[in-house]
Amino acid sequence: MAARGQAEEPVTPIPHSTAGESECEHALTHLYEYLDSEMTPDDELRMRAHVAHCSPCLAELSIEELVKQLVRRSCHEKAPAGLRERIHTQLTVMVSTTTIVETR
Repeated sequence: MAARGQAEEPVTPIPHSTAGESECEHALTHLYEYLDSEMTPDDELRMRAHVAHCSPCLAELSIEELVKQLVRRSCHEKAPAGLRERIHTQLTVMVSTTTIVETR
């Protein structure tokens, strides 16, 4: 962050390497990472910079945010305890397996 009176450096819009995609295709590919706060702070800054200057991507972001809000408001039921336990067990197995594979 720049001190008062100093100009901030421009932020390069778009997170990660675009690998042949257009900036908009890339931004939309990573939209849910942004919405779910799963980006690094730098990538989040780049995404915000992109949607600040790209009306179609901003519109898509707004739609997806609205859908998430509607789902959150509409889903008051809790999953049955057995289902929650099975999902938790499966996620634990997946994380353990991923950790083992990555450490080799």
